[in-house]
Amino acid sequence: QVQLVESGGGLVQAGGSLRLSCAASGRTVSSYTMGWFRQAPGKEREFVATITRSGFSAYYADSVKGRFAISRDNAKNTVYLQMNSLKPEDTAVYYCAANDGPLSIRSSEYAYWGQGTQVTVSS
Repeated sequence: QVQLVESGGGLVQAGGSLRLSCAASGRTVSSYTMGWFRQAPGKEREFVATITRSGFSAYYADSVKGRFAISRDNAKNTVYLQMNSLKPEDTAVYYCAANDGPLSIRSSEYAYWGQGTQVTVSS
């Protein structure tokens, strides 16, 4: 089993940037497909991005494609989400998650979750 802790959230103006980090312990992140999800108040959990174990391939939600970038540093046991050109609709709690299987946009496929970090984008 792997434990995940997100950090890097905060308040940013529209058009600004944040970099979220997901630090893993228990098992190395190289053992898992990793993903980022988000949940805004009153909304369902939403897929954001996922990355392969190797870090060579990634897939993004249409709403963030071209603005966000997921990456991983397996040597540091950390996954990142670089968030650029932020919009107010990006405001949400962002969750890091680990998946025993292949790339997936479905939250139900991810067995391990962090506690979340709040991202607030002002207009």
